[in-house]
Amino acid sequence: MSKTHKIAIIGGDGTGPEVVAEGVKVLKAAGERGNISYDFIDVPLGGENYMATGELLTPETLESLKTMDAIYLGAIGHPDVKPGILEKGILLDLRFSLDQYINLRPVKLYDGVDTPLKNKGPEDIDFVVVRENTEGLYAGAGGVLKKGTPDEVAVQESINTRKGVERCIRYAFEYCKKRNKGNKLTLCGKTNVLTFAFDLWERTFYEVAKEYPGITADYAHVDAICMWMVKNPEWFDVIVTDNMFGDIITDLGAMIQGGMGIAAGGNINPEGVSMFEPIGGSAPKYTGMGVINPIAAIGAAQIMLETLGETQAASWIEQGIIKVLRDDLKDLGAGKMGFSTSEVGGLIADFVKNSAQ
Repeated sequence: MSKTHKIAIIGGDGTGPEVVAEGVKVLKAAGERGNISYDFIDVPLGGENYMATGELLTPETLESLKTMDAIYLGAIGHPDVKPGILEKGILLDLRFSLDQYINLRPVKLYDGVDTPLKNKGPEDIDFVVVRENTEGLYAGAGGVLKKGTPDEVAVQESINTRKGVERCIRYAFEYCKKRNKGNKLTLCGKTNVLTFAFDLWERTFYEVAKEYPGITADYAHVDAICMWMVKNPEWFDVIVTDNMFGDIITDLGAMIQGGMGIAAGGNINPEGVSMFEPIGGSAPKYTGMGVINPIAAIGAAQIMLETLGETQAASWIEQGIIKVLRDDLKDLGAGKMGFSTSEVGGLIADFVKNSAQ
């Protein structure tokens, strides 16, 4: 008998619940085909819950989430809540409290999807960014002195530990080895300016590289990475980097793979509970209209199944995504797809259930 995967559903804000509903639809289709069982538990986190209760991530909710096999997140962000409150109080708190120290972001262009890069196609854009997810500038170290005066001082410190850096780098080497595509891992940093932090990153990177003779290890400054992602994305296989640089280059990656409507990722704790989400925001102005592309959320469900060890079912979902993007969707902008949010999810679910080979 197959294992029942206990999945926390955080629909969140805006169009988040709508796209997650389509992801759940596709997960159920894959489960029906592959004899996979789920126990979906709704968790009311987000802006509406915060405004109603004044609560963000409570200790009780956190303890409940620790018992899950995975977390499936729609979006966090509400127009009536000051920016930073939900992001820090829910998203960052989840990542830090559950030690989700890897942010995994595939950057893959599918057939039928336009890229803004001239003369580039799916054979050129297929790489993965491994971003350290619990340290760096996002650790929140620092403070403000004399706020609101001409003498105001603001300090934000980047925290990089040997443990945190090494486990991220080791994950990236292992992922590159398992991916077995280009067998090339690139460290993205800024060693010529951030000499303390990236000395640690670079030394650790090349020390660990000695244990992986089958993988080519190289380095590039973050500004060069951005340049080459646009000019020659085919140069990259797997990129590993710190929290801030990873945040920046993955948005660039989302654009060259066709936009936020495609981009999906995971916040991974290889030894614990991981969380999977579409990269785009909550898009509150489209709430309830059924016009948001759910592909990114469905892609996040695919990554979730891969992480849970359900690789065949994950491949069925990717096949469904490929088919629908290539043959059915006219555009990826809100309201331009030719299908509703629910219809897109239905197309992929039907393929997964009946047509995937």
